[in-house]
Amino acid sequence: MFNDIIKILSNREMTGYVLEGLFHSLLVTLVAALLGLFLGFVVAVVKIAPNQKWIKPIKIICNVYTTVFRGTPVALQLFIMVFAVFAIPGFKPYAAIITFGINSGAYVSESIRAGITSVDKGQMEAGRALGFTWLQTMIRIILPQAVKNIIPAIGNEMIALLKETSIIGWVGSTPGSLTFDLNAAADTIYRTIPNYLASGFIVGCCYLAIVYVMVFIIKLIERRLARNER
Repeated sequence: MFNDIIKILSNREMTGYVLEGLFHSLLVTLVAALLGLFLGFVVAVVKIAPNQKWIKPIKIICNVYTTVFRGTPVALQLFIMVFAVFAIPGFKPYAAIITFGINSGAYVSESIRAGITSVDKGQMEAGRALGFTWLQTMIRIILPQAVKNIIPAIGNEMIALLKETSIIGWVGSTPGSLTFDLNAAADTIYRTIPNYLASGFIVGCCYLAIVYVMVFIIKLIERRLARNER
């Protein structure tokens, strides 16, 4: 196996596949994470917003959204979105990114909601007593306190999202396409050097390195937040 690993790493074309797959994996994860954070924040705020007639139907939609996307496999969601909902020629990579973003948003929304509800209710009452609207109190008082509880959960979701994107190649991938991720690179290398353990080991090390960097960044943010509280 080690001889094959050396062959792969010393071959410019094969290392090019690995680097391309790494870039696409990071790009897909980043875009899907941004979409998930946006959706998650909106859904979380809607869920905890005061009950009014106009918002009740939106709350129902948000509850259905989180239930469906948290309760079904992401692979199934990927196939339905790519081959049914967004079955548009040339749109496959973008449909996949949208799928991962929507799936992530369902989990992020619950993390944000849990972080917000962990803040003492008296903070909201105090903000309203000072003349702030519900939204102003949420932005200026509640969210800054909830961030320290939200960051670890969202960090874990980002790590899970990175690993979930490894199935993007299931909808078809070729070098140069956004669906050509690290796993697709391993498959391509296998066609030349039929030792999947070697190419899989290299890809696994890439994922491990990315996760390590993400964990390091999350810990730095947590330390900075803890330092600011002192």
